[in-house]
Amino acid sequence: MMRVTFIHADGKGRTEAEAKPGDILLDVAQAHLMPLEGTCEGQMACSTCHVIVDRQDFDRLPEASEMEEDMLDLAAGVRRTSRLSCQIVLTEDLDGLTVHIPPESRNMQGPR
Repeated sequence: MMRVTFIHADGKGRTEAEAKPGDILLDVAQAHLMPLEGTCEGQMACSTCHVIVDRQDFDRLPEASEMEEDMLDLAAGVRRTSRLSCQIVLTEDLDGLTVHIPPESRNMQGPR
């Protein structure tokens, strides 16, 4: 098992999550009730699963595709280290990954 840390949108709270190599970051986030919508189910037709990757971890990720970059242009609150969580496949190299939930995020499906 590996560890992923989600920093809450308020910047104060944090959730530690366990994941397996091969898991999609969005699925891990949703399993831990993080407010990431991901309504396009990984088809990159939206940007509602946008996260901000901690600067110290950003270079460990594979480069974003051109399509992902285009989708990030539509996301609110994009930062230099923003990525779509539906496009991050967790590997052992990403153990200890820290991501921030943007303050602009919302879950349109409401509380679970």
